[in-house]
This record gives sequence, C-alpha cells and structure tokens, in this order.
Amino acid sequence: MAVLSRRSLLAALAMSAAVPSLTQAQGLSDRNIFIIVPFTPGSGPDVLARIVGEELRKRWNQPVIIDNKPGASGNIGAAAAARTEPDGHTILLSVNTFLMNAALSKSLPYDPVKSFAPIVELATGSLVLAVHPSIPVKSTQELIDYAKGKPGQVTYASPGRGTPQHLAMELFKLTAGVDLRHVPYTGSAGAVKDLVGGHVGAMFVPVHTVLPMAAENQVRLLALGSEKRSTLAPDVPTLAEEGVSGFEVDLWYALSAPAATPKDIIDRYNKVVNEILVSPDVRDQFAKQGLVPVGGSPQQLAALIEQDLPRWAKVVKDAGITQE
Repeated sequence: MAVLSRRSLLAALAMSAAVPSLTQAQGLSDRNIFIIVPFTPGSGPDVLARIVGEELRKRWNQPVIIDNKPGASGNIGAAAAARTEPDGHTILLSVNTFLMNAALSKSLPYDPVKSFAPIVELATGSLVLAVHPSIPVKSTQELIDYAKGKPGQVTYASPGRGTPQHLAMELFKLTAGVDLRHVPYTGSAGAVKDLVGGHVGAMFVPVHTVLPMAAENQVRLLALGSEKRSTLAPDVPTLAEEGVSGFEVDLWYALSAPAATPKDIIDRYNKVVNEILVSPDVRDQFAKQGLVPVGGSPQQLAALIEQDLPRWAKVVKDAGITQE
C-alpha cells in the first residue's frame, strides 16, 4: 500500500534554522513545552508521549510537560490543542482516532486538517482479532462461518464508539459480511477485562496488550489487522493471509502543532523527533509497547491524513454508525 511506502525513516532530513529570539541552548525558550495527550495517564498514547517528551527534554534542555486531557474519544484534548498559541510551546500527540472522530461528528470542535500543522508520524501499532475461548473457532474463516450461523448473537467489545478498535471491527463486518453486536465500553481496561471474562466474544486489541492473556489461554488470537505479521506474534497470520483482503487497520500515532505554527518550528521538531526515533534505547522502549517507530517528513504525515480521512468516512457511512 502507498501508506506503507511512506512509513520508513528518511535517510536524510532537511536542516532547519532556529529563531534566534526563541533559542536557549537547543530549545525553543526557557518556557515549558506541553505535549497534550487526549487520553488518560497510563494509556498507550500517554506512555509514548512520555518517552518522546523525556528525550526532547534532554536534547533541548527545556522542560516538557505531558498534559492529559481525556474525554470524548480524544476530542477534548484535540480541541484544546487547536486553540493554543501557535508558537511551538504546545503540541498534540494524536492517534488515528483523530480522523475517525471527524467521520462520526458533524460538529467537531476542530478540523483535523485545517486546525493543525503536521509534524511527524511517530509510530504504528498492530491490532489483533481476538476471541474468548468459549467461541468455538480457531481461525478467521471459522469465526466468519460461526457468526453467519448466529447473526447478531456474537458480541464484540471496543473502548468506545468511534475508536480504532470499534471501526476496525465494523470494517471486518463489512468485508466479511457478518453481523456481530457491538458492546462499547468507556476505555480499554473494562473491554479487555470482559473479553477475558467471557462477557463478550471478540475484540480487536493492540497485540502487545493481549499477548500475556493469549499465553495463559484466556483469549485466542485469530489474525492481525496489519498488512504484515508482527514480530511480537510471528505465528499469528494477517487477515489477508486468512482470506480477508483489503484490510489494514494499524493504529498510528503522530505529533501535530496548532495551525499557523511557523514552518521553522515545525521543521525543528521534525528534525529532533526523527533523531529520537532512531535512538536504540527509544526503539527498545517502543518495542516493549508493541510499537514500530516511523518518522518521516511533515508532508508524509499530511499525505497519510489525507488518505485516511475519506477511508474511515466510508466505513462510518457504510456501517451506518452514528454519534450518540
């Protein structure tokens, strides 16, 4: 896919000049830098922000504060970031929920394209289709056949409406022609807990989250939603290998700044974050979170956003998903 060809670190990065009046050491100023994370402390995006934020602090000798603003599937934090002064001192760490919300809501308090200046794609993470062992299937095709025999009876969990896990399963339903009943939760913890407890039958889950449960036979992993197999679970096939084609639902994480942030500031962030992403220690920390570092230019992130927006809008429309 075209997206995957963009998901490689640039061999050479354009050097950018700092604004003298903003420079102290290598940082922007003596003021704090805030990374807004529109999810709760301890969540995947929060952990990622803290890894990058600490590396940024060390390189720029400038305080970096992680500012959690959870709620409304990330809308509250994204809207807050969009309203901040475009001087580089506040940036947003977003997930592709950022785009899915735009497809779900007609009154979004921000525009994912017009309200932000892309900085860099940070990482991708794989989602895996998991079922509780009480569902008598051991492959994706067996799940499809089982669900077709029990339309609307097999339940699936998600961390909430409009989340990547929700839309991934809706895309699976459309692609496979099955009817599974959605049970939305108010976060990942409760959803995964109920999957393990057998209160729901299936779920798309970040692969690193569910591996310990699979090792204890508390869940069964059927297939990955990525184009390629995960190094964390090399024995788990992809959905494409299982016969479900045209399916690629990686989570992706990115940094953006408020629109009108000067290009030289965007370029400085892009350069330093690309340097951070090739650090062996950072790559090791990412791997422990099930994440693959990406990097690249602001233009590559902009192209990814441009591609994914209509894609998820189509899934929302075809699945008849409405905001509640």
